[in-house]
Amino acid sequence: MSPAASPGRAKEPITPKATDRPAPSAAPAETDSARRVTAFLRSLLLRRTGVLVKLAAWSAAESAQTFLGGYCVARALDDGFLRGAPSTGLLWLAGAAVAILLGAPVVRGVFAQLPHLTEPLRDQLVQGSVVRALRTATATATGGGGSGGGGTDATAVSRLTSQTEIARDSFAGLVLATRSFVFVAVGALVGLLSLAPQFLLVVLPPLVLGLALFTASLRPMARAQHRYLDADEAVGRRAGITRTALRDTVACGAQEATGAQNRRAVEEAAAAQRALARWASVRTFSVATAGQLPVLLLLATAPWLLRQGVTAGAVVGALTYVLQSLLPALHTLMTVLGAAGARLFVVLDRLTQPLPPVPAPSPAPDPAAVPPRPRRTCRTGRAATALELRHVRAAYGPGARPVLDALELTVEQGEHIAVVGPSGIGKSTLLHVAAGMLTPDRGDVRLFGRDVAACPPSELPALRVLIPQEAYVFTGTLRDNLRYLRPDADRAAVDRTVDALALAPLVDRVGGLDRTLTPDALSLGERQRIALGRAHLAPAPLLLLDEATCHLDPVAEATAERALSARPGTLVVVAHRLSSALRADRILVLDGTLARYGTHDELLARSALYRDLVGHWSRVRA
Repeated sequence: MSPAASPGRAKEPITPKATDRPAPSAAPAETDSARRVTAFLRSLLLRRTGVLVKLAAWSAAESAQTFLGGYCVARALDDGFLRGAPSTGLLWLAGAAVAILLGAPVVRGVFAQLPHLTEPLRDQLVQGSVVRALRTATATATGGGGSGGGGTDATAVSRLTSQTEIARDSFAGLVLATRSFVFVAVGALVGLLSLAPQFLLVVLPPLVLGLALFTASLRPMARAQHRYLDADEAVGRRAGITRTALRDTVACGAQEATGAQNRRAVEEAAAAQRALARWASVRTFSVATAGQLPVLLLLATAPWLLRQGVTAGAVVGALTYVLQSLLPALHTLMTVLGAAGARLFVVLDRLTQPLPPVPAPSPAPDPAAVPPRPRRTCRTGRAATALELRHVRAAYGPGARPVLDALELTVEQGEHIAVVGPSGIGKSTLLHVAAGMLTPDRGDVRLFGRDVAACPPSELPALRVLIPQEAYVFTGTLRDNLRYLRPDADRAAVDRTVDALALAPLVDRVGGLDRTLTPDALSLGERQRIALGRAHLAPAPLLLLDEATCHLDPVAEATAERALSARPGTLVVVAHRLSSALRADRILVLDGTLARYGTHDELLARSALYRDLVGHWSRVRA
């Protein structure tokens, strides 16, 4: 609970925090940011040189189209209409029209190449954001996180969703605008030079002046954008803090102080937005200088140009170049650079910050504390208990009929247990409760004598592994995927897992353990085999398989289950084949009313549902 000022105390003036004021010397930080962002983009583009070459080829066609537009108009007037030859003029105008129509394939070719630049950028930023969020969350869970708000990263979702989308869209717009302006400008300037060199004396000075003015405003505009994003995130943080601490705020009488802090955050966001608007006006003035002023100068100097021997058709052609080509391309470039470019720089500056260090892993339970795998007679002895459920009740929602009701279950260390029952009866719910991922409505769950409800989430992975039906495989090497739950596993351990689960054919098919996987190219069964390999390599003494072999053939399923059963520890499997249940030491039958627990022969004698399931399995197998 936050302390509050006593009612009788004089209120202290609220002053901005140090973090709310600009740094006294931001130049070195800006330089580092510019270098980091530039290096990131350079590295991305250098890996896509083939795409850049194709973009340049399509854009060269756009330069030719621009050149033909103004040149054909000039020739149509000088060689056609002004000489009394309308047919010649119409032919030249037809050439200009054809040049315009040929622009459609150019645009299609450009947009076909664009995703090959933007999607790798987005993937790389998403990967970095996920790694940052996971490291931050892991550090927090292990005691190394920040303060307040549970120590979680409140901006992780924003970085992963909106900010990566901003970066991708801004980068796409920047590539399109820059490419278009460069090649359009080349075509237009070559066209002006071909019509009359005097045109360059009129058009180039205001064009260069406007571009220089705009370029000088980019850095302060980026600072204003950075300030706005900081202020926007601060408003979001203040809203989250206020929402979660509302009761404490009222209880302590801190409404005024909290309201003042919130107002200050909102006022800073408004001031930042006004600063952005001011720099937007500078951008508008730059566009007017570089785009509109050449038109006025061409009109004003038309008499002088005509005296210099420039034809009337050439003047109209020059106006065509400026109005139809240079001005739209320039306006688009400045708009994109001023808005999307500034956003791209600020977002990349945030998303390419050095990653936090890898937190030290939580200490795993002492292996000596977990007894070695006992003989199958452990049911009659009293080996260490791996999993205990006492009077567990769980439902899908308030008022819903429970799928587990007063369930009692004891799984000794080293046992292999199969869970069977009709679809929707609660088998997956049971495993989620056992893994500590779902809190039961009533009852106790214990793993190796430890109360799951009181166990920190960071310590549960060292005790159990839950493999779901839909196996997750990430883009990385096969070795890294197998070592996902045990990053420090050496080559020998990985090789033993490959041998135990007969993964050698899969290793050969993907090109080796150190070849990067493409998850979409893997079948569902291959993904499940990789996930089972992770479980085999994991140090956790309890494995929970939630139909994790449903996409495997019976031989592959048997190989996997025997390998997992042979490793030190305990195995609980939701079975979907009779053969899987027969391999278990004991079988738990869930029927929605009374759970039955015993060997295959015992359940055939005591459970009508189990007899029905065995008969169904036998008919399907036949």
